Amino acid sequence: MTAFSQIPETRSQLARLKELCAHVPPLPTSVIYPCDETSLRSAADGAREALIDPVLVGPSAVIEKLALAHEIDISGLRIVDAPNAAAAAARGIDLAREGETGAVMKGALHSDELMGAVVKRDRGLRTSKRISHVFMMRVPTYPKSLMITDGVVNIAPTLEDKAHIAQNAIDLARALGVEAPRVAVLSAVETVNPKIPSTVDAAALCKMADRGQIRGGIIDGPLAFDNAISAEAAQTKGIVSEVAGRPDILLVPDLAAGNMLVKELTFLGRAEVAGIVLGTAVPVMLTSRADSLDSRLSSCALASLVANHAAVA
Repeated sequence: MTAFSQIPETRSQLARLKELCAHVPPLPTSVIYPCDETSLRSAADGAREALIDPVLVGPSAVIEKLALAHEIDISGLRIVDAPNAAAAAARGIDLAREGETGAVMKGALHSDELMGAVVKRDRGLRTSKRISHVFMMRVPTYPKSLMITDGVVNIAPTLEDKAHIAQNAIDLARALGVEAPRVAVLSAVETVNPKIPSTVDAAALCKMADRGQIRGGIIDGPLAFDNAISAEAAQTKGIVSEVAGRPDILLVPDLAAGNMLVKELTFLGRAEVAGIVLGTAVPVMLTSRADSLDSRLSSCALASLVANHAAVA
């Protein structure tokens, strides 16, 4: 597979992801409760772009009426009837567990409602891995794509959680062709300070990587955001690092920090963004109501690439 990093950065993130998907078959996807225009159109457009093969799970009469009202072509798409959002989540996840679909995509229901069904121990999509979320971003002022984790699922991750979060992100980057992803473990400062627990966690994660407890990446931290992103800032502070100034992955201290960072880069930095939940039996796309259509299609492409990589690994 062509590495994501080998496709010219002058192209949009969506165009680059679509190029990687050119020889990958559309991914059968449970689209859970596509009962608003945005989610239904995203599913239809994902099918048209040959990124996903959507199975629309929800009240069929509502879906058909919505498609007619907004002139969305869903002819040829399978609809699995479910009376409400909770039933749609359960049925869509059953389809994934049974192998009929290879991914799950959020429609017009709350993320908590979908993830509650995903993490159920008896009928969910749990694996031995910790579940985490990765945003993949293309920021105009940064020379390559940047992954940020975890700004969605893990609210206040422990050190053990962060090790799993880092591993999930590294595995994703490697699936996209990045041979040795560089991981910057963020905090407020670049020195270890026992009064700032995230700096202690960062130092421990580095040693865990040295001991092979986290594999496949190059990890450094703690790093403040400026010296993580800017080689000049790192040099000014006397930081010698294989990661500073050129990370592929930013591992944030907690959900609040990650969520704010992603939204700042999106709305102030005009970043392109895709997102995916990892550590589950199949990829889960937790799209937001504020996501653009390109963002949603990028998430479809990312899920397709992850699922295809898992199938051939």
